[in-house]
Amino acid sequence: MSCLLRRNKESDMNKEQLIEKVNGILAEEFETDVADMQPDASLMKVLDLDSLDIVDMVVLVEKHFGIIMKKEDFGTVRTFADFYDYLESRLK
Repeated sequence: MSCLLRRNKESDMNKEQLIEKVNGILAEEFETDVADMQPDASLMKVLDLDSLDIVDMVVLVEKHFGIIMKKEDFGTVRTFADFYDYLESRLK
């Protein structure tokens, strides 16, 4: 089971702030245009992720949001909206 480490700053963000922060981090790390990060867009396709990139995302999530997660936690994440919802649920 994954653990959650809360950081007050991140846990107090509203959904819009969370999306803005996530998009900025992902755009920088994966050299992608934020405009392509639409809620219904495929996370894997837009970011052109392979299995090693998923490991990088796990590290990014831990570093920026204090959430310790497993690669398997991405199993239900298909779209950006799924990813935002996952992070929001873990930060509560």
